[in-house]
Amino acid sequence: MDMTNTTTIVLVAVVFLVIGGLLAMAAMRIQRTRRLKERFGPEYDRTMERLGDKRQVEEELEGRVAHVQNLDIRALTDEETNRFAMEWQATQTEFVDQPLATVRKADRLIQEVMRTRGYPVDDFEQRAADISVDYPDVVINYRELHEIASRGEREKISTEEMRQAMVNGRELFERLVQAQANTEDIKVKERV
Repeated sequence: MDMTNTTTIVLVAVVFLVIGGLLAMAAMRIQRTRRLKERFGPEYDRTMERLGDKRQVEEELEGRVAHVQNLDIRALTDEETNRFAMEWQATQTEFVDQPLATVRKADRLIQEVMRTRGYPVDDFEQRAADISVDYPDVVINYRELHEIASRGEREKISTEEMRQAMVNGRELFERLVQAQANTEDIKVKERV
């Protein structure tokens, strides 16, 4: 009789431990999802549409964060900031006469700013993924600018679409150029 009570107590304890472990794992997954949704915003949903599996989405997004943390991203010098700002301003003034060429030039200028800051720029999808880590709210704008610049080679694009692409690109450009002292603060916070 004593052996039966001990066995029952042990079995009940094991069941409670297993249930507790499962509940803790579920809570951690919910917290992970919430954290990634808050950090990536619409990019989380976009990646979900593309991949269709929550686990894959979250692994990819966490992989993006790890990738960017390993990059040597730096702030621009004052001289670089001024040079890029003047180039952007000159690019915008060309829009009236050559809208598609201006959109393409804006796309290249953003790529140059990224390269100067330390982002790898050889592959567009990697650039967009990297931007989504630090600028998740404007990565869709960058994708739209790049898509218009690329699509203009194959088909006619309306002036309004090109104008909107420039507006979208400007927001990312300004954030990339203005990211000065915040760059180190961001990396320190992410590592904690």
